[in-house]
Amino acid sequence: MRLVTVSLIILMLASAPLIESNAGGTNPCASRADEPLSRFFFAIGDYYRISQREIIIIRERGIPAYEIPVVLLIAKRAHVEPEIVMDFRLRGSTWLHAALRFGLGPEIFYVPVGRVVAKDSLYGKAYSDYRHKPKKEWKKIVLNDDNIVNLVNLKLISEYYGYPPEKIIKMRSGGKEFFSINDEIRKEEANTGYQGEEEIRAKSERVQKKKEIE
Repeated sequence: MRLVTVSLIILMLASAPLIESNAGGTNPCASRADEPLSRFFFAIGDYYRISQREIIIIRERGIPAYEIPVVLLIAKRAHVEPEIVMDFRLRGSTWLHAALRFGLGPEIFYVPVGRVVAKDSLYGKAYSDYRHKPKKEWKKIVLNDDNIVNLVNLKLISEYYGYPPEKIIKMRSGGKEFFSINDEIRKEEANTGYQGEEEIRAKSERVQKKKEIE
């Protein structure tokens, strides 16, 4: 059923220009008919329970593809409309300052991982800051835009598929774009169903997380 729905979404997105983002890697260089990126947008919409039309509107306002989940995470946690968050961003605010404006701190971007993240990975600096400060001091952590985009997309994909975040970190730090990672995990899910103990636990956490953002 999900595959049929994704096909319909691809047709919808084909009429809108794709907006690209770097965030620590190469730009996705997408064409108007880029199916992997369209499937990534479907995952965003399904996870945050918003329509694909709303995603198109966010893109048309000038928000890069991989920053759309940041808009939606801050909006959900702050209980405000995405347009309000976008206004701050488009006026030049960093993502951290946008979150702070709504009373949210760096703790909302944290994704628990089971083992130490390599210092040379795209996530090394952020996790080093989280781990060297007690939780009560996380509000003092300074994350740049790339840190936040990488963390939020990690949260999105790992919780949406119930997939170990450590594996996503490895793929991302290896140079893969999020739309490609999404496609790879999606295909793996279709082929294997994730029957491992770790994956079953992660799927249970995904259900809980989805309830928390609603």
